[in-house]
Formats: sequence, C-alpha cells, structure tokens
Amino acid sequence: MVVGVLALQGDFREHREMLAGLGHNSVEIRKAGQLDEVDALIIPGGESTTIARLIISNGFQQPLRDFCATGKPVWGTCAGAILLAKQVDDLDRPGIEVMDISVSRNAFGRQVDSFEANLDIHGVEGGPFRAVFIRAPIITGVANGATAIATLEDGTVVAARQGNLLATSFHPEITGDERMHRYFTSMRNGRSTDA
Repeated sequence: MVVGVLALQGDFREHREMLAGLGHNSVEIRKAGQLDEVDALIIPGGESTTIARLIISNGFQQPLRDFCATGKPVWGTCAGAILLAKQVDDLDRPGIEVMDISVSRNAFGRQVDSFEANLDIHGVEGGPFRAVFIRAPIITGVANGATAIATLEDGTVVAARQGNLLATSFHPEITGDERMHRYFTSMRNGRSTDA
C-alpha cells in the first residue's frame, strides 16, 4: 500500500514516520496529479485556514473530493478533520466538504490549552489510546452515514468515521502509538479489517 500525505502545510513528516514504522511506503502529495499514484490519503494537522487556502490556490479542491469518492481510505487529523467536514464554523473559505460531520474549530482553546486524554476508540484494540489535542476542533455533530468512534468522558466527539473517511480531532502522529495508523491502513471499501 502506498499512502499519500498531503504536504502543503502541517504535520506531514510525522505521519510519514509512523507509516514507515508500519512498513508502508508513503509519498508527500504536492500536486493534484500525484493522487492517482496512491492507495490512501492522510490530510494532516496544521493551520486549517492556511491549508484551505493552499488547497484552492493549488487546484486541489475537486481532485481531493474526487479521491474521497473513490472509496480509498482518507484520514483527516485535526485540521484535516476540519477540512473533511461538510459544516465548519469560522472557516473563511471552503474545505473539501465531503464528510457528514459538523466541526467547531479551536474549540478546546488556544495552544496553552492543549491536553492529553485516554480514549477508547471503536475498532482500535489494546486498551485506551493516549490522544494529544493541540488547538483541536470538536466534532459537534455526526449525520447520515457518519458515526462517532471516540468520545471524551463528557461525551464530546473527537473521532468519527463514514465509510472510507476517518476524522480525528487529535494528533496520533506525535504519540509513538501506531495503532491509529494501523487502523487507517486496514480500511478497505469503507470497512476496517480490525474493526
């Protein structure tokens, strides 16, 4: 499996390191034509308005929407989750808008309000996953085929899945725990082999 990591801005290198640890080839996606060469795609965390602007200025919006429609696995982490969402508060231009979730940007506060939490994630075995939240969004709603797969203790949704689309509010690429990346790379045709 060759995994593309959108490399316009954000944590793309950290995702590539996690994928390499699992034995997967990955490529940094900087041109829309490169999407034809990959079996899955990660849209990393970073600054969501900056990434949204770069997606539009580099002609990525429709190619990314088309890729999401292929059934190949697509995962948005933090800013990537914001970009996948059909409804987002306070984003000054459209993202990719393919996933039936609503998202509130920077909902946990500023950088100084970053935190970690143990999550039980549906389909991820091996006990709680220690998640890192940095200026993270909250998934405020899931609709149609989207379902919550992880919540905080207070019920706040921080991970959702809709077929081949996966969105997480947190940054699994900086934890050293490969289980979320293993879960993602096992997704096929909207299903996960380990779910």
